[in-house]
Amino acid sequence: MNQEEIYNKLNKEYNLQEIQKYIKEMVAIRNFKYQDPEHLMLLLMEEMGELAKSIRKYNTNMEIDTTKLEHYSTVESEVADVLFVLTSLCNSLNIDLFKCLKDKEGINIKRNWK
Repeated sequence: MNQEEIYNKLNKEYNLQEIQKYIKEMVAIRNFKYQDPEHLMLLLMEEMGELAKSIRKYNTNMEIDTTKLEHYSTVESEVADVLFVLTSLCNSLNIDLFKCLKDKEGINIKRNWK
């Protein structure tokens, strides 16, 4: 399958494991599958910075360099990039996102959140 065929199957009914599989397939097609966890972590931090910049542009009253407005994507676009790279990092480390979320939330629900 090519990227477009895989993309066209993606829908809002996908669960977390299906999204993780989708991203794994796209990474392979785009020839990013050889990125090691260290490089993916650096890329994730870069994408987090872009998300922060986008939030600063669209959701705060903070000053921003108006000569570079075209460099800042929407918050939604940057969130998607962060999700993609985070999932790629998990895939490279053989981490099941659903399982780690479920396991961690099993711990969190026992905490006192005051």
